[in-house]
Order: sequence, then structure tokens, then C-alpha cells
Amino acid sequence: MPDAMIVRHCAPTLAGLKTASMFTCPFQSREEMNRQVSRLNRRLAPRGIRVLPLRYRGGRGLIYLYRPGWLNRDLQQAESRCILTRCGYGWDTCAGQLRRLRQRLESSREFPHEIGLFLGYPPEDVRGFMEEKAENYKCVGCWKVYGDPERAQRTFDRYKKCTDAYCRCLEKGRPIEGLAVIRKGS
Repeated sequence: MPDAMIVRHCAPTLAGLKTASMFTCPFQSREEMNRQVSRLNRRLAPRGIRVLPLRYRGGRGLIYLYRPGWLNRDLQQAESRCILTRCGYGWDTCAGQLRRLRQRLESSREFPHEIGLFLGYPPEDVRGFMEEKAENYKCVGCWKVYGDPERAQRTFDRYKKCTDAYCRCLEKGRPIEGLAVIRKGS
């Protein structure tokens, strides 16, 4: 897994602006994916960031990079819990919720719509996406917005600036560990 790919897809999470990020990466086998994820976890865990392979299919792995404390906080929000319950998630630990997400990803070719909650998207936008069947959104950027478009656009702009800056830092030789910011509660 090249560091440039990780930074391109996960800079806001590395910087402590976002709960989680997700990307796909080619791997020769599930075992190779698991080895590379283990290596990346050894590099990022001291910074409060975890990496989890969510799915392997057709030579590609779906990789999830997240801040466990922040994910737990996000999933405990009342609206998030309501959405997850409707999607068949029980009142479980964060690890249990991630296991259920992995099961749902493995059993379907489609992304389960609640995945936005695991990426730190506002619950009102995840609910809107599900209820409106991905139509009638107010704006689109990193996700489709059904709630506050001005707040979302400011967030999208911050994520883009962060990604651009982090890509430049990586090009100048800064290691990914040096880009991973330690944040309280992550």
C-alpha cells in the first residue's frame, strides 16, 4: 500500500479533521492485504489511528482507516443509533458494529448506506441519502448533503486543503507517521 495512496484518500483522518476514511487498493491475495494492514497499524497505532481491512474481492481490498474513540462517539449519537438499529445493528460495542459492517460488505456487492456513519458523515445526511434514495440532495462533495449545505461545503474545502497540503509534505519526504496527528479522544 503506497503511502501516497493512503495520504491521497485519508489525509483528513490523518490530520484529525475526520473520524475515518476508506479506499480500495490492489493486492495479490487476502494474506498480502492482511500483512500490509498489520504493518500500517504498527506505524499508525501509536498516533491513535487504526487500520482495518473491510473486504477483499477480485484482487482489491477495501481498507478502512479510523480513529476508534471518535468512531465510538459518532456511533453513539442518538440519530446514528436509530439508523444503525433500523439497518440490523444491535446495541453493540464499536468493535461489534465494525464486525457487522464487514459482514454486510462481504454479503453484498453494494455499499450499505449506513457506511456514511462509519466515515463521520452527519447522521442527517446519511438518513437523507437513505430516505431520498440518493436523490434530492442540496449539494454534493465528499458525500451527498441533505442537511446544512454551507457547513458541508466548508468541511469539503477543509478536507481538500488538508489533502493538498499533506500530499506536498509527503512529496518533500515527510513520513506518514509524521503526518498522523495525535488528537484527544481518538
